[in-house]
Formats: sequence, C-alpha cells, structure tokens
Amino acid sequence: MLQRVMNPLNTRWHEKALQLFMFVVVAHWAEHILQAIQIYVLGWARPDAKGALGLVFPVLVTSEWLHYGYAIVMLVFLFLLRPGFTGRSHTWWTVALVIQIWHHFEHFLLLGQAQLHSNLFGSPVPTSILQLAFPRVELHLAYNAIVFVPMAIAMYYHMNPPKSEAFNPLCSCSHRPRRAAMTQTA
Repeated sequence: MLQRVMNPLNTRWHEKALQLFMFVVVAHWAEHILQAIQIYVLGWARPDAKGALGLVFPVLVTSEWLHYGYAIVMLVFLFLLRPGFTGRSHTWWTVALVIQIWHHFEHFLLLGQAQLHSNLFGSPVPTSILQLAFPRVELHLAYNAIVFVPMAIAMYYHMNPPKSEAFNPLCSCSHRPRRAAMTQTA
C-alpha cells in the first residue's frame, strides 16, 4: 500500500508534490515571519501577534492540535518524498528530515501537555524543551528556518544535479536536459 503511494510521488508526481509541499512550507514560514514582524517592528504584544491567518482565525495560533498536525504533515512529506532525491540532494533532504523529527517531538510534548492539562517544568503553559532557553515565537521561527534551509539546498541540488552525480530520470524536477544527462550516463 505504501509503495503504491510512494512510487508515483517520487516519479511522475514528484515535481508537483514538491511544489505543493514547498508552497505549504513557505506559507507557514511566512506566518511565523509576520508574527515576528508584528512583535519586533510593529511593537505588538505577544498575545496580539498572530500572523495573518491568526488575526482572522485566532484558534490557529492557540491550537496545539493544529501545530502538531502541521509538524506531522512536514514529517510525513519529508519522509514520503525522500526516495526521489539522490546524491547531495538526498543528503540535504535527510538533514531536513532529522531536524523535523526533533521539531515534531517538541510539538508532541506541547500537545501532550495541552491534552493532559499538566505542563512540564512548572510552566503555566505547555512548554517544549528548547522553550526553556528561547521564547516560543522565536524558537518556532528558527525551527522553520532550520528545516527550510536544508530543504532548499536539497531542492537546488535535485533540480541542478552536479555533473559528477548520477541523473535521476524518474522525475521531471531536474533542470538538466534529459538528452545531455543520458549521454553522460552512457
């Protein structure tokens, strides 16, 4: 069953799946950036800084289920799309996946505290481990950046594979012309 999903995701649907996934990732990251702008540039109080969608739908900012859902979607898609990457792009995509595993764990802790109504570390609100050192807004902006950077590097190498690496003709993501790539491998 999983193979029936993964094969098309990493061949004929790979480019479109990556485009959709990156749109979601960038939109989510933009929300975190806007929230930081609301705090640091506009001088809004932290509880009022909700990004764009959070101003219209405040539950988006306060729902641990929603944040956990996004973390799991990131984790699942980083896992599902990984086989389509090769060489350097595969290494960088794996780095993003490993970082997202930790990010997911942090959201799992937050969700568990919210569901059990029992916060860790004597905190009045659900608190993740790294929140002990960094405020939540800044931490999640950083998490999204730290996952995004290796994803972007992986995408670059995936679309522009070095000539020294094997070309993956199974998807249409590469900007390297197919004929040139096939002549190299022949």
